[in-house]
Amino acid sequence: MPSQPLRVATYARYSSEMQSAASIEDQQRLCHRLADTHGWVVVHDYADAAISGASRERPGYQRLLTDARLGLFDVVVAESLDRISRDQEDTSYFYKQLQYRGIRIVTSSQGEISEMHIGFSGAVSAVFLRDLAAKVHRGLEGRVRKGKSAGVNAV
Repeated sequence: MPSQPLRVATYARYSSEMQSAASIEDQQRLCHRLADTHGWVVVHDYADAAISGASRERPGYQRLLTDARLGLFDVVVAESLDRISRDQEDTSYFYKQLQYRGIRIVTSSQGEISEMHIGFSGAVSAVFLRDLAAKVHRGLEGRVRKGKSAGVNAV
């Protein structure tokens, strides 16, 4: 008797409203293509639009974790590990939660995720966030020095 194809959950995310909403569709298309090449069946697409990967407080991410605990899929597919999280601790937490349940993580950019990916990608993401914060701070300081507001423009 042939075995059942693995059940896949995809996850896609982009960080800010200044990015294209089409990014979710583009990421999901890559994830579906990857699942198809392995003969896997996508059972659910999870996504978070305009929410930083540095936060766990993302509705799609939280639903993904909840459904993982319920055993609704066998593999999580994402474009890259930084789509799942940009926080080193959260990336490790996510990985441990899925590993405990026997759920694999596969990305189109890195392949199947291992402990090595978690450590390396988590460190890279942490540096990215620190550098981004410094650049934002620098830009805001420049605005203030020019007598402009450092806050959001009121409509």
